[in-house]
Amino acid sequence: MLHFVWDRLFGRHLIAPAVNATKTWEGLIGAACCTSLVGMLIEIALGVTPFTWYGAGFMALIISAMASSGSMTMSAIKRDRGVKEYGTLVLGHAGVLDRIDSLCFAAPIFFHLTRFFTNAEIRLNTAPIVNDTVASVSSMVF
Repeated sequence: MLHFVWDRLFGRHLIAPAVNATKTWEGLIGAACCTSLVGMLIEIALGVTPFTWYGAGFMALIISAMASSGSMTMSAIKRDRGVKEYGTLVLGHAGVLDRIDSLCFAAPIFFHLTRFFTNAEIRLNTAPIVNDTVASVSSMVF
């Protein structure tokens, strides 16, 4: 949303005119800076992220850039395939994939950066069962 606002207010230099005629460098930079500021303010005011205030700002900046990259990539794929819209499931909108195209890049990047910077481990609900079973079997064998 911020990218759209910055594009409309200040956009002059298109990123890739052949792919998307509305995405501008001004929109990308403005949206990334505003998103970074919002990320920092959320951490300072609410403290709900696993990052420091500057870490939250950095993550928001990276995710904003990746969201724009995902949108541009999906636009390039649509142009290449000659598709105007990715469906009509949601009336009045371009399609479901057009609504979530920015998530295609942003969500995996967010997941992996969060996991890397917080050293988080992914634990499945079945892990204790597997560990108990292995321990039981190994105690019977040895």
